Amino acid sequence: MVCAAVAGDPELDLVAAIDPFAAGTTVEGCTVVAEAGQATAFDVAIDFTVADAARANLAWCAASGVHAVVGTTGLSEADLDVIRASLTRSNCLIAANFAIGAVLMMRFAELAAPFFATAEIIEFHHDAKVDAPSGTATTTAARMARASADWAPDPTRHEVLPGARGGLGPAGIRVHGVRMRGMFAHQEVVLGTEGQTLTIRHDTFGRDCYAPGILLACKRIDGLPGLTLGLDGVLGL
Repeated sequence: MVCAAVAGDPELDLVAAIDPFAAGTTVEGCTVVAEAGQATAFDVAIDFTVADAARANLAWCAASGVHAVVGTTGLSEADLDVIRASLTRSNCLIAANFAIGAVLMMRFAELAAPFFATAEIIEFHHDAKVDAPSGTATTTAARMARASADWAPDPTRHEVLPGARGGLGPAGIRVHGVRMRGMFAHQEVVLGTEGQTLTIRHDTFGRDCYAPGILLACKRIDGLPGLTLGLDGVLGL
């Protein structure tokens, strides 16, 4: 999907594809190579891998003066500190979610948080997703907790079924993960206070939902010095 999106954008050129498990195959006219050192020179690397691979990839990018746009999750605060310190010749953007609607959803939830007494997050994903809750849900909870630490206590004193109240996130915000066939990636943030509730929901139906955010990040990464977390800066939020 990423390769097709880049190749189809008139402002970008796909010049390399790297995957040690698919070396020798062809994608969008590029022969896939096993490692970055075998690839044609490039200005921006897009990393959708796993944390262990991303650590090595981002170290290589920083040492080589290559900008990085990263959708890999699981990087720790210590990892971010290392990445931040390494960026002397290039920039890096790391986002938990490249769907522009999801970024707006998180921002709206953050703005609403100080005006409500209670909040819960429900994320829905396809039945092949092995981790829970999602990176987007945990990021949403963290941002809401930073926006407001004043939340009403949970009245529950006994869970008839253990875990029925979901996971306990930052500031006591409950996060619920649903895994179900027929879904792709969806999230609701439900906020409540006296006499009213507010529901903020975002739905995606395929991986192409990430393409607009990825392409925008590639085009603007040169103007985002150092390490940028999330698409908010790219969108001007």
